[in-house]
Amino acid sequence: MIDQDSDRDATIVQLSFGDRLGALLDTMKALKDLGLDVTKGTVATDSSVTQTKFHIMRFGRKVEDPDMLERIRLTIINNLLKYHPESSEKLAMGEFFGVKPPEKKVDVDIATHVVVEDDGPKRSMLYIETADRPGLLLEIIKIIADTNIDVESAEIDTEGLVAKDKFHVSYRGAKLTAPYLRVLINCLRYYLRRPETDEDSY
Repeated sequence: MIDQDSDRDATIVQLSFGDRLGALLDTMKALKDLGLDVTKGTVATDSSVTQTKFHIMRFGRKVEDPDMLERIRLTIINNLLKYHPESSEKLAMGEFFGVKPPEKKVDVDIATHVVVEDDGPKRSMLYIETADRPGLLLEIIKIIADTNIDVESAEIDTEGLVAKDKFHVSYRGAKLTAPYLRVLINCLRYYLRRPETDEDSY
């Protein structure tokens, strides 16, 4: 999970898998190789699941660039597949990294859900649940930007085969009105349910 809301100054990345610590130092090194500063790392065990949390900054600030957020996500998943190869059978991303594909794939039509709710007077909360794949975050950001809607912050969560993302969005400093809601939801549903759709056709 990539959390942009809990810390004002840093991006929080949390990895939860299995009951082993894994390679904390190797993951930190991989993030540093991206030019990122890991200001804090914590490990907690909840029953049989180990949760590793990193506080990440770039140039003294939280990471805002969607491309870098996607690179962080892919780096974490790559390390997870390297040190926990058994996870490839539960992750949609496994086959994209040349690892054993998941035993069960999610039907894209069934997996795709888009909901928008009010998040105060000046912004809306966009919930997206869809089948995970490389570049998904950038695709979503592009669709939102093409509808002239601003993304203020986001929480990116990957659970096995499914990506569950939340975006704080606004239009000209206000929450989304009904016409914009319809346009945004229709664009997202159409495009995300058809991964092979030409990007200019929606």
